[in-house]
Amino acid sequence: MKIKKLIIICGPTGIGKTKLSIKLAKCLNCEIISADSRQFYKEMLIGTCPPNKNQLLEVKHHFIHNISIQNNYSAGLYQKDVLKIINKIFEKYNVIIAVGGSGMYIDAICNKLDDIPASCKKTRSKIISIFEKKGIQWLRNQVNKYDKNFYEKVDKNNHQRMIRALEVYEISGRPISSFHNEKNLKNDYQILKFGLRTERHILYNQINKRVDLMVNQGLIDEAKKLYEYRNLNALDTVGYKELFNYIDGFISKEEAINLIKRNTRRYAKRQMTWFKKLNDIHWIEKADDAKMLEVILQSLRSL
Repeated sequence: MKIKKLIIICGPTGIGKTKLSIKLAKCLNCEIISADSRQFYKEMLIGTCPPNKNQLLEVKHHFIHNISIQNNYSAGLYQKDVLKIINKIFEKYNVIIAVGGSGMYIDAICNKLDDIPASCKKTRSKIISIFEKKGIQWLRNQVNKYDKNFYEKVDKNNHQRMIRALEVYEISGRPISSFHNEKNLKNDYQILKFGLRTERHILYNQINKRVDLMVNQGLIDEAKKLYEYRNLNALDTVGYKELFNYIDGFISKEEAINLIKRNTRRYAKRQMTWFKKLNDIHWIEKADDAKMLEVILQSLRSL
C-alpha cells in the first residue's frame, strides 16, 4: 500500500507560503489545511492575509474562515478537529498539504497535546485583575517562575497566552508546557516538513509591502467594523490592536500603520526563532515559485 504523506509548508509571515502551497497542491492533486492561528476567523478577512477568493477556488482549503471571533478556540481544540479532517481527506487522497506560520498549530498537527484544563472564569478573572494592576512585567516574571520552558518560547508581549499559562498552572498545578507531549502522534502516514527562508532585509521589505497592500484593501474599515469586539482574544493580534489605538485617538493613522509593520517584522523574527529549534525541517531558500516547487518535488521523488 502506498504510504500517505502529510506535507508541512512552514516559515515566517509574508514569505510566500500560500502561493507556493497552492501550486504544489495543484501539482499533487490534493487539498490544503491551514495551520494559521487566525485565518479560521471568518470576520477577519483582510488582516490575517488568508488566501483570496480566486485561490480558494483553485484548491480546496480547510480551516479558513470556519469559526467566529466570538468562539474560544485553542490549539487543543484545533488538534481534535484537524485530525478528523486529515483522516477524512486521506480516504480520498494520498497527500495532504498543511501550511502556516504558527508553530503551536503545526505542533498540534504533528505532536500529541495532552488534555489541557478548560478555562476557569474565576481563576482567569483573578489573574487578569492582578495583571491590570501590576502590568506586563509581573506577568512575565510569574510565567518565568512557574514554566521556564514555556517562557523561553512565548511572545513576551502576548499577555493572552501568558495569562492562559498561569491559569493552567493555577488550575492543575502543572506548567502548561508539560501538557505538550513531544512524542509524535501515532499515525499511518509520513510527515514531511519544508520551511521557507530568506535574507532578513528581503523578508522585512515584503512584510512592509504587504501591510501597505492590506491597508489599500480596506484593513482600516475592517478594524472599524470589528471595533466593538476589540476585547476578544481573537482580535488581540498584530494588525488590529494598532488600529484600535488609532480609532481611540491614541495614535495617528500613519503611526498605526508603521507599528503594524514593525510588530509584524518582530513577529516574523520570533517565528524563525521557533522554527530554527526544530531539526526535522528541510529548509528551502526563497526563490521563484518554480524553483522552490522543483526542490520539494525532487525531495518527494527521492523518498
